[in-house]
Amino acid sequence: MKLTVTGRHLEVSTATRAQIQRKLAPLVRVLNDHLLSVQCVLSKDGKQVVCDLSAHVRGDHMLHAIGRDSRMPAAVAAAVDKTRQQATRLSGKWKKRRRDGAGAVATETEVAPLPRRAAIVRGAGYSRRPMSVDDAALTLASSRQAFIAFRDAASGEVAILHRRPDGRLELIEPEA
Repeated sequence: MKLTVTGRHLEVSTATRAQIQRKLAPLVRVLNDHLLSVQCVLSKDGKQVVCDLSAHVRGDHMLHAIGRDSRMPAAVAAAVDKTRQQATRLSGKWKKRRRDGAGAVATETEVAPLPRRAAIVRGAGYSRRPMSVDDAALTLASSRQAFIAFRDAASGEVAILHRRPDGRLELIEPEA
């Protein structure tokens, strides 16, 4: 774990840095190797000392707490305690996920969740007058639509002409 201690408008001694390192021991015990770095910013706000503590944990998790007190050790202790509570909650989530995780097999009594119904949006209808495939291609090329449904003049059946991702046009006709 990398610890960065910064003082804003106050001097941070090596004894204070060592004290902060000792106060972070419970946090290190909870998170083990998952704790990557901790930034501690100490500042003065009137007569109070403010300890702004941010911990970077694996998986881009950030734990953040602010402790305020008239004494620096108490402000650091308050911030560390709040961060330790967040770390305990996060560690519990990880343990629960491992317990319930990928190895779990669904029993017969469990019911799989039903998929959500897709929202249906009404679009423009197809052309009722018959048109040739070439006319449909010209109409599709001049519009911003992805497809056009039309009645084929040659067969009298409804057909769909759509623009493929590669830019070519594809004709979909009903099976005979």
